[in-house]
Amino acid sequence: MPPKVLHSLAELYQHIDIHEHKSISFHHHLRNGDFVLNMVLKQYEVQKVEHLHLYPSSIFPAYTGILPLLEHRQIDNITTNYMNGVVATYLSKHGLPGELRMQTHGGRARNIIDGTSKIDIAYLAAPCVDSHGNAIGSLGPSRCGSLGYAVPDSKHANITVLITDNLIDGTLDTPDIHGQDVDYIVVVDQIGDPQGIVSGTTTITTNPINVKIARDTARLLDELGYIKPGFSYQSGAGGTSLRVTKDIRDIMRNNNVKASFFSGGITGYHVQMLEEGLVETLYDVQCFDTEAVDSLSRNENHIAIDASQYANPMNPNRIIKDLDIVILGATEMDLDFNVNVTTDSHQTIIGGSGGHSDTASDSKICVIVAPLLRSRLSLIQDRVTTITTLGKHVDALVTERGIAINPIRKDLVDRLNNTTLPIKTIHQLQQEAYRLTGIPKNTKKESHVIGVIEDRTQDIIDSLYQTD
Repeated sequence: MPPKVLHSLAELYQHIDIHEHKSISFHHHLRNGDFVLNMVLKQYEVQKVEHLHLYPSSIFPAYTGILPLLEHRQIDNITTNYMNGVVATYLSKHGLPGELRMQTHGGRARNIIDGTSKIDIAYLAAPCVDSHGNAIGSLGPSRCGSLGYAVPDSKHANITVLITDNLIDGTLDTPDIHGQDVDYIVVVDQIGDPQGIVSGTTTITTNPINVKIARDTARLLDELGYIKPGFSYQSGAGGTSLRVTKDIRDIMRNNNVKASFFSGGITGYHVQMLEEGLVETLYDVQCFDTEAVDSLSRNENHIAIDASQYANPMNPNRIIKDLDIVILGATEMDLDFNVNVTTDSHQTIIGGSGGHSDTASDSKICVIVAPLLRSRLSLIQDRVTTITTLGKHVDALVTERGIAINPIRKDLVDRLNNTTLPIKTIHQLQQEAYRLTGIPKNTKKESHVIGVIEDRTQDIIDSLYQTD
């Protein structure tokens, strides 16, 4: 039986009781252009629904519709993978009546699939939907590309609601979300602002410090023998990560190397390498720019995957299980190679793991790239403010002032015996930073826990504390 097509949220709540379903989820593929989360939560605010548990895959600055519900104490718990902006600042100061739980992308998929996270209603923004309830993200006026993080919600929520501004005749042949999993389609005027959904062409850094970091990273990977025929790779969309990718591309061209796959969030730069024949396949869980969105429609080897296919640790066929190299960033790092990308040094939430911990855990080599100094503070602390990714999964740190190899990777240390790269211990890098910045005071306060950091293994690896 096809899903019921409705033309407003008010009409939806004639079919389902808004007060009965307290656990609700959203995806973040529309990012800062998303209208759907605010649109839905306005209904919950007006109807004064209490004791909510929100399960957004991430929270962006535009998600201001969460704030009134927080201020009115209508939300008890939030489970998410990443957050920044006004909601993150509010939660850092005030916490919740219940708990804030920060997960990984793979951990979120795992928990939804195994029933640990029980979602009553999944409200899923869908850029293009057919009358059978099939949905795809790469078509329509509000297109965003892959809907990978929404798929577990669509399959396992008690009720799945697609919200779209583009309901079409006919049938979508290769949908991200399948109609058999959908209960309702709600047609609205606009689900998002295209200017905020994708960023256009992402920019490779030209900052001399970051250029040096990228060059040394590519050279390190080459000397260690990781840039070889059939290798697999993932990097973020930041300027330094893209510069690493560019330098690796140059090595690949010079040595006639073709990669097997790139995974994760995909950019136009990754698409160019696909179309140049430097990589066989792109496995795309989210698109970071318009070039990547367009590529999904024209390149058969650019494949949209869901969050479980990407990183669910209980999925034996997850893509990142076969990942050779991952390039990641850091806000802080400590002497045990633990990495923080969740909070700043004052404990205010500014991010979250996303796929950081997932890919670090599964890849054959995880390289952190970051400047040694940030705003007159050392990157390397005795202990990070918040652990996002455990140090046992981190293999190397590349800064503009030197490279540190995790001592547990003795095999890497041995392979670099004759290198001319600036290899140092992490203690040496810390002391070098302290000579420039002075030794920082420990400002961490642990008086009131407002949340927890959950690893993909479902273990709690750290706590989040209320700020002043």
